[in-house]
Amino acid sequence: MNVTFYGAAREVTGSCHCLVSGDDHILLDCGMFQGKRKETEMKNRVFPIDPQTITNVVLSHAHIDHSGRLPLLTREGTFHGRIYCTPPTADACKYLLLDSAKIQEGDASFLNYRNAKHFLGKVKSGGAGDLTQAQVQEIRSALKSNDYEVRDEVILKLLEEQHLEIIQPLYSTQDATASLAYFEDVPFNEPMTVGRDIEATFYTAGHILGSAFTVLSRVRDGERTNVFYSGDVGRFNKPIINNPTLDFPPEHRKIDLMILESTYGDRLHEPVRDMKEKLREVVQETWERGGSVIIPAFSYGRTQELIYFLHELVLEDALPPMPIWVDSPLATKITRVFGEHLENFDQETHDIFLKKGINPFEFPQLKFVQSVQESMELNRDERPHIVIAGSGMCEGGRVLHHLRHKIHNERNTVLIVGYMGQGTFGRLLQERGEAYEKNGRKGEPPMVRFYNKEYPLRAHVGNLRGFSAHGDRNDLMRLLEDSNLEVKRIAIVHGEEDQSTAFANYLNNKGFNTVIPRRGQCLEI
Repeated sequence: MNVTFYGAAREVTGSCHCLVSGDDHILLDCGMFQGKRKETEMKNRVFPIDPQTITNVVLSHAHIDHSGRLPLLTREGTFHGRIYCTPPTADACKYLLLDSAKIQEGDASFLNYRNAKHFLGKVKSGGAGDLTQAQVQEIRSALKSNDYEVRDEVILKLLEEQHLEIIQPLYSTQDATASLAYFEDVPFNEPMTVGRDIEATFYTAGHILGSAFTVLSRVRDGERTNVFYSGDVGRFNKPIINNPTLDFPPEHRKIDLMILESTYGDRLHEPVRDMKEKLREVVQETWERGGSVIIPAFSYGRTQELIYFLHELVLEDALPPMPIWVDSPLATKITRVFGEHLENFDQETHDIFLKKGINPFEFPQLKFVQSVQESMELNRDERPHIVIAGSGMCEGGRVLHHLRHKIHNERNTVLIVGYMGQGTFGRLLQERGEAYEKNGRKGEPPMVRFYNKEYPLRAHVGNLRGFSAHGDRNDLMRLLEDSNLEVKRIAIVHGEEDQSTAFANYLNNKGFNTVIPRRGQCLEI
């Protein structure tokens, strides 16, 4: 038995590992690499394993960096297995994968439009092509419809006729829809057969709704071999969902190899419950300046936690009377998924809300943006408000439009509530904003560039690190030291190299046996 690491090895995104036992090849997650397009394009397009050799997929949770390449796996029809996951994960993927496909299609459409405009510009200046000026003007006017929608068919025809590069989406909405037929949901704590002699069981990971640890077991000649895949380890005492599992049945306690994430392996978060008060303080300070709070947030998990805390503050009469907007069609749909899986909610949520007949995700001050027009009106609204919008790392989505209208005004606050990957616009905002705040906001504000324009970052930038859905070093150590697991060896994955290395050193000093695999490396078990 062995495991090969194809993604999230000495990096955070692209989780994908393959467990091999005899003829069985079990894929542990099939995630998308995220970050700058030039750096991730080939890593995402080149699938590392022949799909027809894969027996089944075990999916830890629905986040795109763990599920985002599943439509590539199933697209050619050569994968004949199943994608096993928990019921909430299956329901969330119905929205997340389709949303991912629309992003891929939108990016391809924009790049093709840009290439077409660039070509026409060269022709107009006499630099290329065999088109007349009249033809150039006619084509240019046809690139967009009267309502400014890009006409893909006109653009693709031009690019094809002129033998220019055509950018294809990583996969289409049709591919994403087709992949959903391969999903099979299995509740927590119920064993399932995923290979000829491999059984898998899901346990609560506490990261997001439906996220799972997986123990994969093989019994051969009376000897049991257990592999523990953490997926993403959640935090203890987070709102809404249950804590990560610490009590495992006897047959799953002796772990031959644990594949363990390390996103925050060298960091300690602020206590989760302190986040509500810190959130209140940021909102109050911004209200007193007459400004608005813009919160980039992941649609699945972070948005619902924010709504939960804001609802608690409203019930305590602790928030100023400013409207709270969720401007993310995806987050709106995912919030409905939460409402369909109350069985996964923790006791505190039942005590504070459900037993009193209160929906945690509905209250008068909370409003969900229903249309693009409403979102555009909110962009221009100068009255104080809170807006929660995607994307979580500010790499696209509606949050960029809110930033474009609000980032230059010192009354406003950009509130960071989650991990910002290296190379993302969110990381840039975080680093430059924090440096400006640390310097006492003296001198000229830092400049940031997006939408092909420079903007002064005058808005305050706050960071509530305690909102992270990833466990910090203490949470990871609780899994290792407070659970009833006996772990022989640990493969450290899903962390930027400095975090993985520091965490491995920390574990080694504690007496654990660790390895930090590189992408493509195979470990024998």
